Amino acid sequence: MSPVETVRTREELDALLADRERVLVMVRTAGCAICRSMEPILDGVARATQATVVEFNPREDLDAVADFAVRSVPTFLLFVDGELVARRADGFVPTAELEAFVADA
Repeated sequence: MSPVETVRTREELDALLADRERVLVMVRTAGCAICRSMEPILDGVARATQATVVEFNPREDLDAVADFAVRSVPTFLLFVDGELVARRADGFVPTAELEAFVADA
């Protein structure tokens, strides 16, 4: 079983953000090849860090796209104590870089 959680609505995401200290969210779409290639990396980051790692396909909640200013996928959003503290939207991110992104923010 993957350590990466999946949320489908902003309500689910908000509940998770309220409950967890550090959360890495990958905003993705179903047809995104780069997003699919990130799946094993997300698994590794979830196992190597203290962060909760989440995939969020906002198809069911398009307001979230606007709320988080998502312009491309994958977009990585890092939340600490429920607050958005960092973002990356530059395509494929190697494991070490994504682990550092989660740990250093």
